[in-house]
Amino acid sequence: MLTRRASEREGWRWHGRQGNAAGKGGGERTQWYFQRYVEHLPAGGEIVLFDRSWYNRAGVERVMGFCTGEEHRRFLRHCPVFERMLVEDGLLLRKYWFSVSDVEQQERFRRRLEDPLKRWKLSSVDLDSITRWEAYSRAKDEMMAATDTPESPWYVVESDDKRRARLNMIAHFLDSIAYHDVPPPLTHPPGTPTVDRIHTVTQGTADVRPGPRGSLVTGDWARPPEPSSCSEPVT
Repeated sequence: MLTRRASEREGWRWHGRQGNAAGKGGGERTQWYFQRYVEHLPAGGEIVLFDRSWYNRAGVERVMGFCTGEEHRRFLRHCPVFERMLVEDGLLLRKYWFSVSDVEQQERFRRRLEDPLKRWKLSSVDLDSITRWEAYSRAKDEMMAATDTPESPWYVVESDDKRRARLNMIAHFLDSIAYHDVPPPLTHPPGTPTVDRIHTVTQGTADVRPGPRGSLVTGDWARPPEPSSCSEPVT
């Protein structure tokens, strides 16, 4: 949900990988662990959001037994080196951990179980994880100790309030990247086409350009829009 919220207004692409290593085919199960993620890394000018990303191995795979103890220890050794390579090559890496209290997590599970429209979101792994809260907490502490580095630090987002957590994460992410304003191609709408212009366009001889993009509306975004009294369509 977070990745969809963060990318729905922008041209970002996101990669969701929610399976586990135990269910992978022979080729992917035996390849270098990070290999399955490298092909989805961004090129220049791109932003990619990973859902869970390679840290599956430090969390769900570790707790649910989808990897061996040696595979887990090897991941904790290799991960900082892998991320340092990405950062030194110019990739901007941001890692967010959404922290949920056990009380809130239990309440979310209960709501999903009671709501037939949300019940499908709960997998057998999700249900089994309810009894493994302490194991997940220990795995998270081990992961943070090994992979919270100066080159790629972790950012913890308190997320009992999901809406506030999403807004805080998006705001922090945007503030952490240097950028400059890009002026729109047009500062005012074009005039109404004349009859000659319409005739020229229908003949296919004119250079037809796309219309200008709307400007950013600032103000109280949480307030619903006021009814419009304009007699013409508002776009």
